[in-house]
Amino acid sequence: MIERRTVFKAALAAGAAALTAACATSNNGTALPQGGSENGGKPVEPVAKITATPAVDAKDAGVRDPIVVKVAEGKLTEVKVTSSSGAQVKGELAEDGSSWTSSESLGYGKTYTYSAKALGSDQRPAELTGSFATISPAKQVRATLNPADDAKVGVAMPISVKFNAAPKDRAAVEKALKVKTESDVEGAWGWLSATQVDWRPKEYWPENTTVEVEANLYGVELGGGAYGKADVTTKFTIGRNQVVKVHTPDHTMRVYRGGAEAKSYPCSNGLDAEVDRNTPNGTYIVMSKQPHAVFDNARYGYTNVNKKWACRISNHGEFIHENQDNAAAIGKTNNSHGCVNLLEADAKDFFDSAMIGDPVEVTGAQQKSPMGSDVKDWFYDWPTWQTLSAAK
Repeated sequence: MIERRTVFKAALAAGAAALTAACATSNNGTALPQGGSENGGKPVEPVAKITATPAVDAKDAGVRDPIVVKVAEGKLTEVKVTSSSGAQVKGELAEDGSSWTSSESLGYGKTYTYSAKALGSDQRPAELTGSFATISPAKQVRATLNPADDAKVGVAMPISVKFNAAPKDRAAVEKALKVKTESDVEGAWGWLSATQVDWRPKEYWPENTTVEVEANLYGVELGGGAYGKADVTTKFTIGRNQVVKVHTPDHTMRVYRGGAEAKSYPCSNGLDAEVDRNTPNGTYIVMSKQPHAVFDNARYGYTNVNKKWACRISNHGEFIHENQDNAAAIGKTNNSHGCVNLLEADAKDFFDSAMIGDPVEVTGAQQKSPMGSDVKDWFYDWPTWQTLSAAK
């Protein structure tokens, strides 16, 4: 009887030890395999190893790069990445269970927590827990894009990206910008100011081209601790090919469609005798259209002058507009303060045909292109334009 009781107690003790071994966990939360321990009482580690990018405890992780969780010698069975607000990051598990990849951008200045589980080839479970933190920008810079979505514009229309603060790393900005067309169009980015970068084609756009632009600036380091605030996109189309040509000594404004002259209008341009009043040479674009416009120029002593059918072609002050009061000079003499004057009926006819982005080529004047205008993309020849890019 004594021997039987001793054996029974020993069996109970062995069973309790086995149960304890089956429920044990390591200090890092990794479940230990059933079957006890080896190597002098040390826990047997599962062969499956889970790793993550960003790594656990990482600081200043990028918000645009995907989170990637991988396992070696096993398959992932569950992956959760949760933000400090409790939202779960979207992602997809590979078919073979070897990896999980996030499918959305992360937030600035947030902490994300891992909870990943895998089953090893040895049928032992493994687990990864921990957290990492994303970058907290010193400043977030906002960008806007022009033309806007669904716009239809002329063949000289540039793409313009403007920032509410000057990016220091211009090359990083250009790398984040993409222009897509159904057929190849050669073009380049050029910085017109510290806060504006434009893209223009080498030659005028092919008519009826669809253009898509992506400014993938969110998460991009712009220098000086500043990062892009958000991505911006636009999709627009190029209209028919219409080009306006004014050779100022001819007193005629000619309109070409598809390369052929479609219309011509008698005009009066800037006064020839005063260079400052010349209509300056250069290739402009139609920037805006106003059925009624008010003109003021204190330098030349006129204010509140009302004119019809005005198409602005520069921020230097040049327009194409009706000036019936100057009918005696139109087609004969250049006497304006820099604008292209047309008879009322002709101004209305041109106004109706004009599209934002149409090129207006002015030649024959003594005054050079007004480089102070912020829409001056076509004042540069192509080699010079290329030097305005920060891309290497």
